[in-house]
Amino acid sequence: MTGRIAAIAATEFRIALRNRWVLVAVLLMMLFSLVLTAAGSAPTGALGADRLSVVVASLTSLAVYLVPLLSLLLAFDAVAGEAERGTLPLMLTYPLSRAELLAGKLVAHLGVLALALLAGYGLAAVVSLWADAGAASGLAALFRLFWSSLLLGAAFLGLGYTLSSLARRPSGAAGLVIGLWVIAVVLFDLGLLAMVVASDGGGAVGAILPAALLSNPADAFRMFNLTASEATAAASGLGGAARSIPPMASLGSLALWPLFGFGLALLAFRKVVP
Repeated sequence: MTGRIAAIAATEFRIALRNRWVLVAVLLMMLFSLVLTAAGSAPTGALGADRLSVVVASLTSLAVYLVPLLSLLLAFDAVAGEAERGTLPLMLTYPLSRAELLAGKLVAHLGVLALALLAGYGLAAVVSLWADAGAASGLAALFRLFWSSLLLGAAFLGLGYTLSSLARRPSGAAGLVIGLWVIAVVLFDLGLLAMVVASDGGGAVGAILPAALLSNPADAFRMFNLTASEATAAASGLGGAARSIPPMASLGSLALWPLFGFGLALLAFRKVVP
């Protein structure tokens, strides 16, 4: 089983290399990380934190938007593209289950994300250490941001495979994943903010706000990284909201979302008739 998943993963990774997805993801992460490292470490002195810990605050905000987008762009073609190109019937004749096929794609796409994150976060670390020798104390926060970003990416990869299976055509899947990104990453927070402002933070809205934040993998990721680092919370301006949610609760939500997303994708994929 492991060998079959590894074979699919190797093939998918070569396809990502050939389609320039690896290059695009790495360049995007490096470009945004470099810009945020240069601009996001300005309040270091005011916060009394090392330069890298403050940079991690900016990288957290970057990852909330960019990691789900990259994941969904990698995932939308996974099933719909194979069906349209006519390669899905051939792949399903191989001696492997649909779960193994989907797991192989997940491993390959997580590999692409890991490379992009290593390049972007690594560049931020190098620049911060070059400018401030004391920035080494922020490496733990950067490592925490790296593996939690992979969990966030795995959650949206699973959701992307689900939409790809449901759409059956790449053009439809592309529209669905963009819609999901807008709703989950942009509109969800705006809706919560509007409700909080309308209710002045009290009443039923105040009671359900923590559960609402934990129900969204992007917000669970943000809350976990905010509560795990005092410097990050101070720099983000969301420290109050972050401290109201226990770190283990946000970590639990973040850890469960990849399993839920993959399970949902497997259910949808099993209904696909080649």
